[in-house]
Amino acid sequence: MNYTNQYLDNYLSFCQYQRCLNSKTINAYRTDLLQFMHYISTPSIIDLNKTQIEEYIIYLHNKYMPKTCKRKIASLKAFFHYLDFNELLSPNPFNKIQTKFREPAVLPKIIPVHTLEKFFGILYAQKQTATTNYKKKCAIRNIAIIELLFATGIRISELCVLTKNDVDLHDGFILVNGKGFKQRKIQIGNSSVLESLTTYKSAFLKEIDSCGYFFVSTPTTHISDQSIRRMINRLARQASIDLHITPHMFRHTFATCLLEADVDIRYIQEILGHSSINVTEIYTHVAMSKQKDILTNKHPRNTLNILSP
Repeated sequence: MNYTNQYLDNYLSFCQYQRCLNSKTINAYRTDLLQFMHYISTPSIIDLNKTQIEEYIIYLHNKYMPKTCKRKIASLKAFFHYLDFNELLSPNPFNKIQTKFREPAVLPKIIPVHTLEKFFGILYAQKQTATTNYKKKCAIRNIAIIELLFATGIRISELCVLTKNDVDLHDGFILVNGKGFKQRKIQIGNSSVLESLTTYKSAFLKEIDSCGYFFVSTPTTHISDQSIRRMINRLARQASIDLHITPHMFRHTFATCLLEADVDIRYIQEILGHSSINVTEIYTHVAMSKQKDILTNKHPRNTLNILSP
């Protein structure tokens, strides 16, 4: 009998209720595993052999970018480990498969300072020129969101689910519930950012109290990451910015600016909520690019007029 679908359902339930993974991760696992099951020709997953999995890995490498391949293979490997641990198959074909491969380093994309200035300019201009109370409230909320993204380097997924109790404007900090249920505290040191958040909270106090979340969409729902992405795209077009700006680019820019200001990378790791310093070190490559530009174009040696003997 083919129990493959039942195995998958049981595994996803295990991920949800025992590993306590969020819905986005579980949906990604489901998508990756269903894709694998549609690809293979074996009726039951427990009858798979090493060769079939290796062929699938080659298929992934031919179709997807390395980062996507790595995720899909990791999803599959975790599923087989679950089956092996629960003695649902033997042997585990992944035990004899080499899945490590070099992933090319992709430098994080940052927002140039002049582009940031244009973006913030249109943000505040829309607040000043708002013709209705609704438009003004939307502009106030947009300012608060962008200011917080850039001031703290918070992930967009973390920002959307901030509760009203997570934001302390009196002492100036936010409590962020990050990946793996790790909580971190981020101080807000800029007075303009605190002012924008205070103004937002005053304007949306009724909705915040009703919803329970800090950034609201309706009196019963927190704002979604897609709503914020659409807002950013719209503002970039209105400011005639050609660069495609994503919410994560504010995080990248925040981290790179701190590194260029000689902030210790360990502090940056803690603020960003990275579990490993290796993840944070990607920003050193961006900082080195900036250093090269400075030392190539602005070094005083370029202006020395040296007479040959």
